[in-house]
Amino acid sequence: MKYEYDTDAYLKQISNSNSYFNTFLDKKSLAAGVLSLDPGEEDTQEPHESDEMYYVLKGNGFLRINKNDYKLKPGKAFFVPKNTPHYFFGNTKKLTVLYFFGGS
Repeated sequence: MKYEYDTDAYLKQISNSNSYFNTFLDKKSLAAGVLSLDPGEEDTQEPHESDEMYYVLKGNGFLRINKNDYKLKPGKAFFVPKNTPHYFFGNTKKLTVLYFFGGS
């Protein structure tokens, strides 16, 4: 079983792929990953079947949750309940976010 994860390596994989996220942990009770959006890049995610937590590592912009906009900055964390529409937008700097999905 793996216990250590290098998020910088996963961010490098994202920069060399067509995806803007990388889920590096995918267990029955918990999933985790990193998301990276360049300015102007569209966040195309749909509501998820699990609760989710986001933690902003770098960048700026907004997170829309259920028609409410929340300003992003490093050190901020956001909870998104399952089946809730949400997406990132409006970043003028590269946005880097750590995410966690809970439950099965």
